Parts: sequence; structure tokens; C-alpha cells
Amino acid sequence: MSYTPIARSKVNPLARYAAKLVVKLLGWGIEGGKCPVPKAVVAAAPHSSNWDLFFTLLSAAASDVPIWFMMKHTHFWWPLRVLWYYLGGVPINRGASASVVSQMVKALNKSERMYIVIPPEGTRKNVEHWKTGFYYIANEAGIPVWPWFINYKTKRTGSGDLIYTTGNIEEDFARIRAFYEENYGPMPSCRPAPRKNEPDVKSDGSEQGKEC
Repeated sequence: MSYTPIARSKVNPLARYAAKLVVKLLGWGIEGGKCPVPKAVVAAAPHSSNWDLFFTLLSAAASDVPIWFMMKHTHFWWPLRVLWYYLGGVPINRGASASVVSQMVKALNKSERMYIVIPPEGTRKNVEHWKTGFYYIANEAGIPVWPWFINYKTKRTGSGDLIYTTGNIEEDFARIRAFYEENYGPMPSCRPAPRKNEPDVKSDGSEQGKEC
């Protein structure tokens, strides 16, 4: 996997000023601040609109947070890959022998500063459970989950306190759910997919329950 973390180690001052101006003109409010640690998995929820990435990038730039987001590696063709790298795209090869979780853990370990955004729902459709890849990436990389929310009704977006994983996914998800329900309302999907009656390994060789 090829990526350039140096390009996203900070937010350009001009881009930060422009993002703050756009946020103000759109009438949105941003809550939270800078992350006190150099690496984190940003759990962005709920994921309900094509505008989610726009507002996440906008609020992150305004908050001086150089975020990254995963994309299929096939999108990184010249010269478009220059734009994706600049915006914070990380190429992921889902057909590779290594799982997405392993690829992202390696990317995080090689980077001095990296905030990777992952929508736990994995889709804009309503889901019964969240995918757990974001959790396992944070847990295996030894970094915290940093919850971010977008609320289109109140025109608010922002982040909460860092949540360090303990390995007990049920208890950790309860803490994550508490943040989102405080800022968004009841979210029945904010729970890990049950692993009962599921094989440990899928037919393609990737680990069950660790999908992004």
C-alpha cells in the first residue's frame, strides 16, 4: 500500500481560515477541539448522506485536524491521486491477502500523526449493527477511538472525548453509544454485530467481525 502521511500532517492555515468562514456562512456550529494525541480512529456517525464527507472534512479543517479517509486503491490513478492524497485519501486494496484492519494498522504504525475517519455503519442505509473494523483498528494499533458526530437538524458537528479500547467490545461500545445518544438521540444500530453462530474466518480469508 502506498500513501504519503507527510502531506496530511497538518492543515494549511489558509485552508483552515477558509473552512471556518464556510462553516460560519452555512450557519453551522462546531463542538470539540484538537485531539491531544497524534493518532486516533475517528468514528464518524451517523452516516446518512453524501454530504457527510464534505462536512467532516470542513469541520476537521476548521478545527485544525488533518484527517484521513479510506478509499479503494483503484481510485488512485494519475493525476487524480494527487487530489485524493491532498484531501486525505488512503488507498485500500480489499483484494489483498492482508485484511483492511491489518493494512490500516500498518499505515498508522508508519505515521507520526494520523487521524483516520471510518463511518462505523459502513453504508448510508439503515443498519441493525455497526461494523467493528474501526474498533479493531484502534485496539490493535493501541490508539483511541475519537467519536465525531453530524447532526443536520441542529446544524452541529464536532467531536467528543477520546475513548480508549479495553478489549471488551460490549463495554467499549456502550461508552461510544453514550456519546452519540447524548449528541444525536437514540441510535439502536450503535452496537457491535453479534458474533454468535458466525465462523471465525470468512470464505475470503478475512476475519469475521472485523470489517470496516
